[in-house]
Amino acid sequence: MRPLVVKFGGSLLDLAPVLVPVLRAAPRPVLVVPGGGPFADAVRRLNPGDDAAHWMACAAMEQYGLYLADLGLPAVGAVGLPPTPSVLLPYRVLRDLDPLPHAWAVSSDTIAAWCADRVGADLLLAKSVDGVMVGGRLVERLRAPVATDAVDPCLVRFALSRSLVVRLVNARVPGRLSRALAGEPVPGTLIDPRFLEPSA
Repeated sequence: MRPLVVKFGGSLLDLAPVLVPVLRAAPRPVLVVPGGGPFADAVRRLNPGDDAAHWMACAAMEQYGLYLADLGLPAVGAVGLPPTPSVLLPYRVLRDLDPLPHAWAVSSDTIAAWCADRVGADLLLAKSVDGVMVGGRLVERLRAPVATDAVDPCLVRFALSRSLVVRLVNARVPGRLSRALAGEPVPGTLIDPRFLEPSA
């Protein structure tokens, strides 16, 4: 199986003590990128300017990452493929490299995609939703950006431009995260540029 970057959504905060052991048992190299969760929500409520909001949101990811580390995931400070599943503390590397625009349209989803592209891994978005919904129906294979709250507005375009394979799964469903980490098919939304039809 290919190595994997897992974006661990902030909405999973209450399940983190249960899901961290699942991440630690992943049968392949895994770099976990934390979401922002309630720490990022606090930044949104303050509504600072774009630059301050970007770095405050990156710091929010760092705080969530420290919590996941406290639950047992080894912490790393560099974007790479660790020998055992580990959580990235992202603030310093993002501050040093500054690879993405400073806007709320770029959240931890796209930051995780940037990490996956950098290390040559696939991306698993572990969230609290079943996938991208359009017209009340689950989109099993996404071929173009759509209006959705399931992922940030830049994620799909970034993934397609970098030929990055992305799967969104609902980690609140028992067993679904462990099956996705094992490479088993699970319900959700898949972005896989290798199988997109060429545009006319």
